[in-house]
Amino acid sequence: MKKIIITFLILITALFTVNAQNGINFKRHYAAGGKLLMNVDSSARKVYYNNVFPNQPKISFNYLPDANNVNLQIYFRKNIAIKDFRYTILMDDKPVNVNQSFNLAQMKDANAGDDEVFSSTSLGIFPIKDKIITVLLYSIEKPQDIDKTVFYGKPIPKAKIKGFSKRFKTEKGVDYSWVNKPKDTTNFTFTEKDDEITIVKERSDIDYLYNISIIDKQNNQIIYESSVWQYGGIVEEHEFLPVVKVDRNIFKKSGNYEIIIQPAIKSDIFQKEIEKHTTRHMLSITLEEENYTKKELLFYGFIVSIFIGLVFLVILYFSKKRNKKALAEKEQQKNVAKLQLNSIRSQLNPHFLFNALSGIQNLMNKNEIDNANKYLSKFARLTRNVLNDKELISLSQEKSLLDDYLQMERLRFGFDYEIKTEHNLDLDNVEIPSMLLQPFVENAVKHGISQKATDGKISILFIKQGNDLVLTVTDNGIGFDKEKRSNGLGISLSESRIALLNSVYKENRFILEIQSRENGTKIILTLTDWL
Repeated sequence: MKKIIITFLILITALFTVNAQNGINFKRHYAAGGKLLMNVDSSARKVYYNNVFPNQPKISFNYLPDANNVNLQIYFRKNIAIKDFRYTILMDDKPVNVNQSFNLAQMKDANAGDDEVFSSTSLGIFPIKDKIITVLLYSIEKPQDIDKTVFYGKPIPKAKIKGFSKRFKTEKGVDYSWVNKPKDTTNFTFTEKDDEITIVKERSDIDYLYNISIIDKQNNQIIYESSVWQYGGIVEEHEFLPVVKVDRNIFKKSGNYEIIIQPAIKSDIFQKEIEKHTTRHMLSITLEEENYTKKELLFYGFIVSIFIGLVFLVILYFSKKRNKKALAEKEQQKNVAKLQLNSIRSQLNPHFLFNALSGIQNLMNKNEIDNANKYLSKFARLTRNVLNDKELISLSQEKSLLDDYLQMERLRFGFDYEIKTEHNLDLDNVEIPSMLLQPFVENAVKHGISQKATDGKISILFIKQGNDLVLTVTDNGIGFDKEKRSNGLGISLSESRIALLNSVYKENRFILEIQSRENGTKIILTLTDWL
C-alpha cells in the first residue's frame, strides 16, 4: 500500500511539472516592438522577437513557431499621456479589440528590465499557434502615426515567384514579354533593345519580411540586393502583386545567375534552418553581342589558347631565370646582413657586461655589500639570458630582461621605473630581435638619470598601433644635444643594428626616433607591420 501511495504522488508531481512547463513563463519578457513586451510558453525554444525592417520602419515582427499562447503587455513612460492612446487587436485579420482606450485604473507600476519605472497593463493572453495576431497602437494626437506589431504563429512560407517580364524598347515606347509560372530555370536573351527585368512574387501578408538577391554563379558574387517590393501595374484577384525591377545592365556577361528570396530574420538559430524558407531560381542569361557558333568558339579558343600558352611559356622561362638570379642575390645580401648583425650583437654583449660589472664595482667601493650581492644575483640570471644566441625573443622575455636590469641598476642609483604593455598585445607570441631595447635603457640609466638618484624615473611602454609595434623608452634625465652625441657604443651600435635589420626585414621597417630636451629623453622605435 505504501508503494502505491508513493507511486501515485510521483505521478501527480510529474503531471504538475508538465503543466508548469507548458504554461506561460511570466518571468521571461521579450521585447515585442514599440511599447510592447510579451511572455510565451515555458516550452517555447524558438522565439524570434522584435525584428524590424528598413522598408517598413513602423512594423515589428515576432516569429513564434513553437509557442501555443502569448501574453501581451504594454509599457508607457510616466511622462506619456496614456489617455490619448488607442489600440486595435486583430487575430487572423478579424477584430478582437477595435479603437480601444486604456483603463487608467488598471495601470500598474512595472519595471521593464532597468531602473526606470513604467505604467503597465496586460492586453490579454492569446492563442498564437497557427495564428497571426496584429496589434495597432496610435495616439489620437497623431492618428496617422501607427505602430504595428505582428505576432506570427504560422510556419513562414517560401516565397513563390509568379513570373518574369522582360521590357524592351519599341517605336511607340516600351513593351513586355512575359514568362508565367516559371520552372527551375528561365532563359533570357538580351538584345540592345532590352533594358529591364521584372520579378513578380506571390502576394502575402508579410511581403516586407523577404529580401531578394541575385548572385553571379560564375564567381559567386552578389550583383543585386533589395528589400523593397513595389506594388502597382500587375493585378491578381483585384490586388496588386509585389514586384522588383532589375536593370538589365547588372548582367555583365552571359551565364547563370541565381535569384534568392528569403526572410530577413536576424537570429543565429533561424539562420541554421534558413534554407527551408528560401526560394531559389536560376536565370540563364545570354547577351546577344557575345553570340558565336560553337565551331567558331572552338576554333578561336584553340588559336587563342595556343598563343597564350606560348607567350606564357616564354614569360615563365625568363621570369624564372630572372627570379632565380634575384633570389640568389637577395639571399647573399641577407646572409651578409645576418653576419653583420651577429657581429654587432657580439659587440653589444661585452658592452652590456662591462657596464654591469662597473655597477658591481661601484657598489663594492661604496661598501654596500648587501646591494652588491643582490646586484650580483640579478646579474647572474641576466647574463645567462643576454649571452643566449637567440636571434628573436618574445615580448614577455624582453620585458623580463629589462625588468631584471632596471631592478639591478635601481640598487645603485635608487631611481623609479615602470614597464607598461597594452592589454591587446600577445606578449608570449610576438617576437622581436633580442637586446633591441637594452642599449637604449642602459643609455637612459647611465647618461640620463644616474645623477638624479631617487628623483630619476624611466618609463618603458609597449604599444600596438594598428599593425605596428611601437616601443618607447622615456627618462626625465638631463637630455643631450643630438648633434653632439657622446662617443658611447650603445646608441651607435643600435643604430647600425637597426639599419641592418631593415635590410633583412624589408617588409617590416624599423624606424628610430630620438627626442631629447633638457628635461629628459624619449626613444621611439616603431616596427611597422610587425603584428
